[in-house]
Amino acid sequence: MHRLQLEHIIRAAAGITGATEFVIVGSQAVLGQFPQAPDELLVSIEADVFSLRDPADSDLIDGSIGEGSPFHQTFGYYAHGVSVETAVLPGGWQDRLVPVRNENTGGGTGLCLEIHDLAVSKLVAGREKDVDFIGGLLRHRLVQVPVIRDRLNKTNLATDRLQICLARLDRLVNAVGS
Repeated sequence: MHRLQLEHIIRAAAGITGATEFVIVGSQAVLGQFPQAPDELLVSIEADVFSLRDPADSDLIDGSIGEGSPFHQTFGYYAHGVSVETAVLPGGWQDRLVPVRNENTGGGTGLCLEIHDLAVSKLVAGREKDVDFIGGLLRHRLVQVPVIRDRLNKTNLATDRLQICLARLDRLVNAVGS
């Protein structure tokens, strides 16, 4: 997914729900800070979003522009309505959101996770695609490892899970050679 496609999803979500602000928590949040992000970071065809207005907006988004919808079939990408609990994030993440709002967003604003907060959520999720994504962030030098470590320590993770995430980060850093 590219920036124009994310802007289209923001515009469509605003039109469907009547809400004006949507938090982007999935990998496509990279497009907030890096509108021209490297292609290897843009392989996902979905944007994980939730409305700040009403949790029920996620169901509207899923039903109207979600996976398998006519929107998805027409454009080849879609929105996944999620909740604030979808991603494990460090304290203060709301203060670091990166707004995406322009003529293409139709009065809606996408609030993208700051890149280090996004990296934390991906480290915690730990799926292969998430680990690959973090590897891409490291290879392209879009993140700073000390900031990720600091933010990981500002999550509410249990100590054992935090250690797993820190070890995962260390393996990635060693593999990338950063």
